[in-house]
Amino acid sequence: MGIQRWVRRDLVIDDEIVEDKDKPVEIALPDWETLQAQVAACTACDLHKTRTQTVFGVGNRDAEWLIIGEAPGAEEDRKGEPFVGRAGQLLNAMLLAIGLKREHVYIANILKCRPPNNRDPRPEEVACCEPFLKRQVALLRPKIILAVGRIAAQNLLKTDTRIGALRGKRYTYADTDIPVVVTYHPAYLLRSPKEKRKAWQDLLFACQILDDEKQ
Repeated sequence: MGIQRWVRRDLVIDDEIVEDKDKPVEIALPDWETLQAQVAACTACDLHKTRTQTVFGVGNRDAEWLIIGEAPGAEEDRKGEPFVGRAGQLLNAMLLAIGLKREHVYIANILKCRPPNNRDPRPEEVACCEPFLKRQVALLRPKIILAVGRIAAQNLLKTDTRIGALRGKRYTYADTDIPVVVTYHPAYLLRSPKEKRKAWQDLLFACQILDDEKQ
């Protein structure tokens, strides 16, 4: 990923430089701007050959809520922003229903490039993008993660359990204590409007978890 590695192991004793072999190696991890540049330049998988541009993420970098979806679609690939178009409008409405504007949260995807024909992400593509997402989580330090859709939920939680069985439970994100809540993707809700009630329950559940975390 082009992460710069630096080691300071020299000590000066009586004007003589000696090596401190016991001092641990320190790694300079990328900040937001460096990370975004690394994503834009990434050629780790074949998706870079077909993308218009990468879709890094958007929103408040001090947000309590991190929304994670699947991958960019055609409109996201053109605009360079996740969750635009009809699905994005529904996501905005879902957030407003719990008192959040789009600019109050941070939104990202499992993949930073659009898979051709909007096919499901392949495991090797997810593996290439995972370090980018992990660094975004580390920089953001959200209070809660909302996994939106089957692909996002299964990849974040490292499971093949169907989304219906993943709903309504509190999970934690890889090697952290950040709570994860699963809900349906807005694109699915547009096709299956009767499921919106369940998505509303998921949002209320996430709000309750966040309230409990603050107490």
